[in-house]
Amino acid sequence: MKKPDRSVLVANEASTPLARKVADDLGIEFSEMIRKRFSDGERYHAFPAEINQRDLIVVGATHDDSSHQELLDLIQGGRFWNAATISVVIPYLGYSTMERAKPGSREIPKGITRTRQIYRASPNFVVFIDLHSESVLHAHTGEIRTRHIWTDQLVVEKIRELGLADFVLVSPDYGYSKRVARLASILDCPHTAADKDRYDTDKTIVGQISSVVRGRSAIVCDDMIRTGGSIIQTANRCLDAGAREVYVLATHLVLSGNARERFKQSEIVKVIGSDTYPGVDDDELLEVYSVAPLIKKVLLSQLSA
Repeated sequence: MKKPDRSVLVANEASTPLARKVADDLGIEFSEMIRKRFSDGERYHAFPAEINQRDLIVVGATHDDSSHQELLDLIQGGRFWNAATISVVIPYLGYSTMERAKPGSREIPKGITRTRQIYRASPNFVVFIDLHSESVLHAHTGEIRTRHIWTDQLVVEKIRELGLADFVLVSPDYGYSKRVARLASILDCPHTAADKDRYDTDKTIVGQISSVVRGRSAIVCDDMIRTGGSIIQTANRCLDAGAREVYVLATHLVLSGNARERFKQSEIVKVIGSDTYPGVDDDELLEVYSVAPLIKKVLLSQLSA
């Protein structure tokens, strides 16, 4: 069995807080990358510890271009300095909603093309969390081992902690309803889905919702909150259909633009999500849980392989 003390755990700058939690859970020291920025904007990186023939673990969300490039640099740097293995954890995959291109559109499906860039940097093992689409798992030629981990266990715990007597899980669209049905089966509660039509890049219309929400607490579940538009519309349709109150639960709390203000002005009681997206913390609107325990479990399995 490989020993955790053979491992070196680093992160791109944005995912450093989460990586520190993972290191603490694994019982290994977190290695802060040495970083400098030159006057012309070029960035310097150096590993703070010996990498040669050690197991390198890299934690890095790719939520913006800089973080994506830094992740590539860390993986390829590990290869340059002869790491024995390189395991990569991507808590949040940027461009994950662009995993396919419409025929004749000449669109670039960056969910696929950018994931291929990560694979071509030659890691041994790549972990994703609550992907929007699993198609990115197969965007390589078979030489990379991948793992998609769901946050179901943590989500179920957070819902149970709410202490609600009678509740229903709600998906904002049918595309996510299979995941919501799985959670409802574990929680032994009813579930339903809203009709959602997208008419522009960040614009949707949510239609009516089932009367199963009447008299119950509704928990709207999704993989991510970007602008919040469809989720707030879904919450409003739940209230229109007679729900007592509405909570929101999403893994990736992107909250772009004025999303926070929109949620604060809504009738939603609470927004619950994870720390996969960098820079998100508990506040009067958000309750944030950590995915570090899930990452620890999958990395221990990898180190024991």
